[in-house]
Amino acid sequence: MLIIVLTGLILSASPSQAKNSASAAPSSSQEINTNLVLADLLENSESRQALIDKLRKADGEPTASPSNNKPSNTEAQPKREKKKSFARTIALTTSNFGSSIKQQFSALFTAVAALFNSESATAASAESAAIASTAINIAVLIGVTFAVFILLRLFARRPFSTINTWACKGANKYAMLRTIGAVTAAGLVDTGVVLGAYLIGNTTASLLSTHNGADATRLALLLNAFLLVEGVKLLLRMLFASRFPALRLLPLHETQAKYCNRFFANLVGFTGYGIMVLVPIVNKNLTPTSGAALTTLLVLCAAIYFSIVVLRNKRNISQSLIAKAKLQQGSRAIALRLLARCWHLLALAYATAVTISSVLYPETALPFIATASLKTGLYIGIGALLLTVIRQLIGREINLPTSLTEQLPQLQSRVNTYIPTGLKVLGTLVAIIISVFTLDAWAVFDLHAWYDTETGNSAVSSLLDCLLILVLASAFWILAASYIEHRLSPSKKVTPSAAARAETLLGLFRSSLAIVIIVMTVMIILSEIGVEIGPLIAGAGVLGLAVGFGAQKLVQDIINGVFIQLENAINTGDYVNVGSHEGTVERVGIRSVALRDLFGTYHIVPFSSVEAVSNFTRDFAFHLGEYGIAYRENIDHAIEHLKAAFEELRQGAHKDDILEDLQVAGVSALADSSVNIRVLIKTAPGMQWAVGRAYNRLVKMHFDKAGIEIPFPHTTLYFGEDKEGLAPPAYVRVDTDQPEIAPTEASSTAS
Repeated sequence: MLIIVLTGLILSASPSQAKNSASAAPSSSQEINTNLVLADLLENSESRQALIDKLRKADGEPTASPSNNKPSNTEAQPKREKKKSFARTIALTTSNFGSSIKQQFSALFTAVAALFNSESATAASAESAAIASTAINIAVLIGVTFAVFILLRLFARRPFSTINTWACKGANKYAMLRTIGAVTAAGLVDTGVVLGAYLIGNTTASLLSTHNGADATRLALLLNAFLLVEGVKLLLRMLFASRFPALRLLPLHETQAKYCNRFFANLVGFTGYGIMVLVPIVNKNLTPTSGAALTTLLVLCAAIYFSIVVLRNKRNISQSLIAKAKLQQGSRAIALRLLARCWHLLALAYATAVTISSVLYPETALPFIATASLKTGLYIGIGALLLTVIRQLIGREINLPTSLTEQLPQLQSRVNTYIPTGLKVLGTLVAIIISVFTLDAWAVFDLHAWYDTETGNSAVSSLLDCLLILVLASAFWILAASYIEHRLSPSKKVTPSAAARAETLLGLFRSSLAIVIIVMTVMIILSEIGVEIGPLIAGAGVLGLAVGFGAQKLVQDIINGVFIQLENAINTGDYVNVGSHEGTVERVGIRSVALRDLFGTYHIVPFSSVEAVSNFTRDFAFHLGEYGIAYRENIDHAIEHLKAAFEELRQGAHKDDILEDLQVAGVSALADSSVNIRVLIKTAPGMQWAVGRAYNRLVKMHFDKAGIEIPFPHTTLYFGEDKEGLAPPAYVRVDTDQPEIAPTEASSTAS
């Protein structure tokens, strides 16, 4: 259909040119006389002033007298334009739109009607030979160009198949990279096909122009349109390749890809060939207004076709977007659901805006919109490809080299924990960059002009520096934190005390490192964006001095805590006595230690109140036991049974908690009621109490079995003696197995 219309317009071009040339001769003398009269009027000042007054009077303005040529004060003041309301702007736009359409189509109908009048028909019959020759030349050029193009496309199927087979092989990690390489290679082959057809067509056009006298301009219009339209279709084939799935950038099914490719190819071909071929011919042979009307007609047809396809696929695309939203979380899921509801409205609004702009500004709107839309799609496609490639390369985790993993075992796991956050930040940056370039493409602001200014150059430089600083700070934090964790993380072979100390120091160093990195990074970023950090540092120093004077206790807490940690005096899990409290350490902070005593009471002890630390669970411990026996018992015999009880203890449940043999210190005291024997049992730290309780049980059992008396406290009565050493008589009688005596009898007996 497009070729038929093109041929009809070319056939109608010669009669109109003949008519114009026939009417040009009798009017040339009239134009010369008019110019001479106008020159005479302008040379005379009075006639010139009269002409000016007449023109102003015809336009409704008051005439100016020769004696008073100065405008009045009210005329000298510029008229204040009234600010148009939104409703008035919409009304004016609608009115201009309607009048523009009416004017364009009226001119088009007038020009078409003029083609079929009697004079045109006569001229057309007179130049039928030239018309037929022109039509044949164009038909030959179209036939040769498209025949060569189709033939080269058939020959290119084999390279496409080979590239597709190569792209389907390999690991999924590099699938997107292989797809990009395959699509690029296929695009180069396809570009060669288009250029080959264009060169053959150009050669054919040269031969036709040389030997048949064809119009080279018209043939060049067709070839340029072919090159541009087929170039855009080439990009569409890279996105929606229907035959070869590995050469398709978008993840679509074969049926969907074929449908999309056909839809966009029809849209591009119809508007491209129509605007780049038909409209210039109409502008040249008829009038520019007729060309604008034809452009409007083509855009209206394309918009109607676009709207029909959008409404037809409204439900399917909405369901597909909702299905993808169910697989996402957070803001991305919300955005997909919102897009599923209103995507067709956005598409229809875009088509309406293109149509209105093309009608109001037929010469500039459509090229601008086409260029801006192409740039927007290109920016979004590059950003999406970049993110997809990065996600596939990284995958779920990064595998670092073995040598680095051996030196820093915690580095790989820590890096992998930051991958999701890093990808989100990267996606946000890419979205911001795409938005900025898209606004520039739609002329919302001039990015290049803004960047050429000192402010723009400084802003971009500062932004890049800040991003680099953040990346370096993050990398330093990951490396330093991994090194600290590697050095201080408790392993399976260390003792519990060492593990507790490592856990305490790990939290302390990690918090301190984070504070230092954050403060330094913030300071450097502030310096990069132009903030003077000298006053900030001075102010922070003065503030720190004031805080130091006002919070001396706090400073003392921190300093004492640092030295206590350096001395390795307290670790988490130790049983200590600090200040006036005793208990198990549950937390060691920068300025305080938290204890839990035997009654379950939680104590927080500031380090400033700690004068001495008594740690009951450091390295080893002793069970110090003193066991009393009666004076009549044999000490060596008792020691043998103490050793026997220890041997039984060593064979029991606490055999791993006893570090050395029993140490018998000997008789420690000759007490009032007993002879005390001291023993020492060296135990693991914190196990002295459990070992002591078990040993006491066994000692009691062994002494009872051997008949060794463990005396309880008793009192010896002393009745005194005289100077000669004689004691007064003490009448004491112990009755055994006698009946109980009444009180009166007992008194009389005693007397």
